[in-house]
Formats: sequence, C-alpha cells, structure tokens
Amino acid sequence: MEALAAQRDQRARALSELERRAEAATADRTALEREVAELTTRHVELSETVRERADRLDAARGDFPDVTARRAHLLDLADALAGLAERRTAVAECAERLAEQRVEVSRLAAEAGFADVADAVAAVRPDDAVEALEARIRKVEDARVTAEAVLVELADVDPDTEVDLAGAESAFRAATAEAERAASTLAAARRDARRAEALAERLTAARVELEPVEAEYEELSALTDVINGQGQNAKKMTLRTYVLAARLEEVAVAASARLERMSQGRYRFVHSVEAGPRGTRGGLGLDVLDDYSGRQRPTKTLSGGESFLASLALALGLSDVVAAGAVLDTLFIDEGFGTLDADTLELVMTILDELRAGGRVVGLVSHVEELRQRIPTRLRVRKARGGSSLEVVA
Repeated sequence: MEALAAQRDQRARALSELERRAEAATADRTALEREVAELTTRHVELSETVRERADRLDAARGDFPDVTARRAHLLDLADALAGLAERRTAVAECAERLAEQRVEVSRLAAEAGFADVADAVAAVRPDDAVEALEARIRKVEDARVTAEAVLVELADVDPDTEVDLAGAESAFRAATAEAERAASTLAAARRDARRAEALAERLTAARVELEPVEAEYEELSALTDVINGQGQNAKKMTLRTYVLAARLEEVAVAASARLERMSQGRYRFVHSVEAGPRGTRGGLGLDVLDDYSGRQRPTKTLSGGESFLASLALALGLSDVVAAGAVLDTLFIDEGFGTLDADTLELVMTILDELRAGGRVVGLVSHVEELRQRIPTRLRVRKARGGSSLEVVA
C-alpha cells in the first residue's frame, strides 16, 4: 500500500505535468490555427492581386510577346510620327518661303520696269556687250578731246578766214547726240546689270532654300523608281512582280516535289528571274532542271508527255499552295494522258488516287481506254443524231 501511495503521488505529479503540457499544446494549436487562417486570407488576397496584375499585363501586352516589346514599338511609332510631322512642317515652310521669294522677285522685277522675272533675266547684258559700250564711249570721248585740241590750235586763225561753221556745228551736234545716246545706253546698261545681279542673288538664295525640298523629292523619286523596277533596282522588277515572284517560287517548290516523283527524279522546277525577249521584264519565269544532264533549260524544250507532267505538277503545286489558305477540294484534268507511256500513266494515276483518297474530288476528261480500269465512277458521253447523252458508269 505504501508503494502504491508513493506511486500515486508520482503519477499525480506526472498527470499535472501532462495537463500543463496539454494546455500549452492547446494554446499553441489555437495560435497556429489563427496564424493559418491569417495566412490563408493573405494567400487569397495575393492570388487575387497576382491574377489582376496578370490580366493587366495581358491587356498591356496586346499582340506583342511582352510589355517591353509593345512599349518599344509604341516609342518607335511615336518617333516616326514626330519625324513625319517635322518633315511635313519643314516642307510646308519651304513651300511658303518659296512662294514669298517668288512674289518678292516678281515685285522687284516690276519695279525695275520689266514685265516679269524672265524679262529681267533676259535683260542682263554679258560682259562683252558692256565692254563694247564702254569702248564706244571712250571713242566718243577721244573724238571730243581731239575736237577741242583742234579748236585750241585754231585759236590764232584769222577771223576773216572763211570756215564751214554750218558743217562743223552739224558734225558737233551729231557727235554730241551720239555721245549722249552712248552715255545713256551705258548708264541704263549698268543700272540693268545691277538690278539683274540683285535678282540673281535673290534667285540663288531661293534655290539654296529649295535644296532640302529637292533632295527629299529626289529621295522619293528614287524610291518610286525602285518600286517601279527602275533606277537602282538591280532585279528590274516592280514591287507587284516581286511579290508575285515570291509566291511563284513557293508554287515552284511545291510543284517540284510532284514533278520529281512523276518524272522519277529527273526534273524539277527552277524559278527564273531572267528578262524575257525584246526587253520584257523577268521575275515570273519557270525553267526545269534536268538531273540527267545537270542543265537548266526552258520548259518549252520538254516533250509532249513531259509537258503534260510538268503542267499537271504545276497545277497540283498551285493547288497545294492555295490550299494553305483556302479549301480547294475539286480538281479537273482535261486530256493529255494519251501522251504518257504505261509506267508514267500508272504513276500519275497513283498520285491522283492519293489525292482522291485524301478527300479531294478529281475529274478526268480523256479518251484513253486504259483509264477505265482505274476510274471507279465515269460519265460516258454518247453522240447521236438527236444530240449527245450522258451515262453514269459506276
């Protein structure tokens, strides 16, 4: 009993310790549950924030891979628009200054007594004409000096000596009038020369102001020439021909795969950009590369059967390229099978069967009897006096 009493006290203390630890654990659990609830609420708030920001990023990104790419695009677009606006403003200012300069030049020409600027420019005397007028003036001046010298020499002449005064006066008046006319002509010529020089300076200044506009026009003109297949366009193809040539090259690649199979690896198409005869522009030509000879030659050198294979391959290649953007589910082939040998005919029919098995409707128009065994459904045309009739053969 004493042992049990001793164990009872020990176990009571242990129970008290366990109860204390249980209370502490319960308090910790309550605190942890409260913290978990707070963290759960925070997680929901953060998830909602992340979702909202993801939606905003998607809206801000648009069709670009990221917001940075779209921002760069918008900045480039803004710079381009600003540059365009500045250029348009500069062109407008230059045009306005040019109009003002033209009005001013016309006004100055009118004040100078000219009908227009062209008359003012035409009135400018060359240096040799001015020199000729000056020479005439010097000649008249020399004549005057000579006449005065003669008069000085005749100062001691006897007054009773008869002198032809009328003739001398007439000659003097004529010389004076000539000298006055020459002086007037020289003064007018110098005045016109000064005015013409002033107008020429104004015209030169106006031309200098127009140089940026002319340079921009030349740049646009060169770009127009390139688009039209002229100027620095090395290929000599218009923009429309260049785009069609790129599309034709796709068709040639698709058709080459068909032609190589039909010709058992001998032929394939090659896109040609060479100019045509009589100066016609190139870019839309097709040649064939003969694997037997390793040479590229025109399609017109193919035989009848080879030409049919090339035409069929080109049509199938075109349908393959067109089918990439539109549904092309029906194909009609009119004649041409009679030029094929048995092996080639078998290969062509196999390819057409593959197209039919792929969901396309293939219609053949032919008189070749061997095709009857390969065509499951046929429309036979029968001629008669009363007209033609159709018979469905399945």
